[in-house]
Amino acid sequence: MNYEETLSYLYNSAPLFQQIGKDAYKEGLDNTYILDEHFNHPHKKYKTIHIAGTNGKGSCSHTLAAILQHAGYKVGLYTSPHLVDFRERIRINGIPISEESVIRFVEKERSFFEPLHPSFFELTTAMAFSYFAEQNIDIAVVEVGLGGRLDCTNIITPILGIITNISFDHMQFLGNTLAQIASEKAGIIKKGVPVIIGETTPETRSVFEKKANEKQAPIYFAEDESWLTEATNLENGGFLYTNKLCNNLVGELGGYCQIKNTNTLLSALHILQETGLNIHETDIREGFAHVCELTGLKGRWQKLQSQPTIICDTGHNTGGISYIVEQLKHQKYEKLRIVFGMVNDKDINSVLDLMPKDAVYYFTQASVKRAMPAQQLQTLAQRHGLNGKCFPTVKEALEYAQKEASKNDFIYIGGSSFIVADLLTFYKE
Repeated sequence: MNYEETLSYLYNSAPLFQQIGKDAYKEGLDNTYILDEHFNHPHKKYKTIHIAGTNGKGSCSHTLAAILQHAGYKVGLYTSPHLVDFRERIRINGIPISEESVIRFVEKERSFFEPLHPSFFELTTAMAFSYFAEQNIDIAVVEVGLGGRLDCTNIITPILGIITNISFDHMQFLGNTLAQIASEKAGIIKKGVPVIIGETTPETRSVFEKKANEKQAPIYFAEDESWLTEATNLENGGFLYTNKLCNNLVGELGGYCQIKNTNTLLSALHILQETGLNIHETDIREGFAHVCELTGLKGRWQKLQSQPTIICDTGHNTGGISYIVEQLKHQKYEKLRIVFGMVNDKDINSVLDLMPKDAVYYFTQASVKRAMPAQQLQTLAQRHGLNGKCFPTVKEALEYAQKEASKNDFIYIGGSSFIVADLLTFYKE
């Protein structure tokens, strides 16, 4: 098989949550443990950092990887979903796994894993952990796929756990209250392993404290420690952070959510330094300033064009969208235009409640089965006072928005990671 044939095989033989949603979700770790045994527990051959949370875990994972990479470590980075190419999920020092490695893994191991009928994520996790061991990395930054307790990344025993925040998402799997969702995320807390909690509510804080007490795990609440004291917007779209660890720190990522993420990361970096990792101020500065170049991160308040300004962001639930809407209020433009689509298993009405009423909308749908049809989204949106036209693809929606826009307008594209994925694929072409 060539690379495209291998990907087609993976997507069709192992259910892909990214494409079909809940029908691809497999509860329990039975397959994960069988795969882990087969590959001789590869994750035990290097240090790991485990990152969970409703929002922000991707940005935090990439930034930590960038800092560790600059510090001279050989760093594995495992994240999901991918935006343009499957290989984005598995990187070492910013370089994606090779096509040849993906092909070789599938061809060599398919006779073993086919009788198991693993999910796509179970298989991908086994591939990542094995590849990292094969390449003799020093440390892996591992992002939880969904939840925590039953996520197949949860077989690792990290040197540090991070839970960024809790808001409503994937309720069909994780529960209908913040406490229930927090309990699932808290499942990554391991015995004796320090854990950083980025943000809490009264409902979630006690859940984390109870789990950490049960596991005798040192727990740190970033919002109590307040390593970050001030954040100032820079003209290039990033932030200047005044903080207690590395003052006047320039962050490349420009979304408002990055302020909370940075406070969480500063707490984590302090603990990692105390555990003996050789991280210097220069590494922190370079990692924050060049995270996209060092790791390949895309889709986080990413500016694609000026005149008109075009920005995309992968925020896709009430927690993420609330930051985006607040940020849109502070932009300068003659007219706000929004290319928007969502998947059908999100709390769409709550998101639509948040969206600005004075924007011109271009409703569309991503090229995944989970995508809500554009016309259905348009009908729902009209009930929330949001009006605009429908388009069958992100490409057509953006082209029409550009056609209607003046050079002083602002075009925002988002609502789903998959909308951004289609957009970046279009730009790549």
